[in-house]
Amino acid sequence: MKFRKIIAMLYSIYLIKSGKIENTIKKCIENKLIISVYFHNPSKKLFENSVKWFLNKGFQFISVQELYELLKNKEEIPTNKIVFTVDDGWKENKKNIVDVALKYKIPVTIFATVDPINNGNRFWWSITNEAFEKKAIKENINEIKNLENKERIRLVEKAKLSTKNKIESLNKSELVEISKNKLISIGSHTINHPILTKCNNETSEYEIKFSKLILENWIKEPVISFAYPNGCYDDREIKYLCDNYYKIAFTTKPNYISKANKNNLFEIPRFDVLENVSSYENICRMTGVWFERKNKLEIE
Repeated sequence: MKFRKIIAMLYSIYLIKSGKIENTIKKCIENKLIISVYFHNPSKKLFENSVKWFLNKGFQFISVQELYELLKNKEEIPTNKIVFTVDDGWKENKKNIVDVALKYKIPVTIFATVDPINNGNRFWWSITNEAFEKKAIKENINEIKNLENKERIRLVEKAKLSTKNKIESLNKSELVEISKNKLISIGSHTINHPILTKCNNETSEYEIKFSKLILENWIKEPVISFAYPNGCYDDREIKYLCDNYYKIAFTTKPNYISKANKNNLFEIPRFDVLENVSSYENICRMTGVWFERKNKLEIE
């Protein structure tokens, strides 16, 4: 991992110094593309630097509600717009995300996972990662994600025997407090963060439907947005979202938001920011440059 980080940093510096970032931003403006970025549990420094970087480049932050309205509007998409979202609802988000958002007066959506917030449980992947490191289970996180949901639950319960519970997420009162600020909106990230495509119909619908109802009961506001756990979904999940009156949903597909998304509101792309890489790499990730060789991006 250390070797990978060094090589990635050097490559990112090359991309920045070569003018690739500036050229990409110029193309985004010319092609009227919106940049969409998501975080999980960044440090305050990482999140604040990310905000400042885009502000210094002349970008205007818009909320998920504003994004929805822009995409529903038949007019052209305006330039220099960016959307920031955050997955899971980690306890550090309050000071590292919310405080920074309020300081710079930018909108942010937090996609909350209900069970850890409501019951103080650890995120299931934290439990299994610790158990795997202790050799209490033999399956790593990528293997577990590919299991049917019932088998994943069985392994999580087994992993709990060798780990201790600890608070990793925001609690209910913190989430409610955060939601009262007009700059912070709350979206759904399911109840238990399962891999939805590995769930049966009943479980998938339950996770989508009741996470919305519970969050709306807490914050007393409509929950219009959803983020697919691990980015996994198919037509079934989109149907359940429509049935339960969601308006927009976010994937983990790295691409720009374009006019094509006007007819595809439940498959909004996002670029990810990582907590364990260099700032240079994250600049390349946030702008989409990092993914250009791997994917056919909208900008092309």
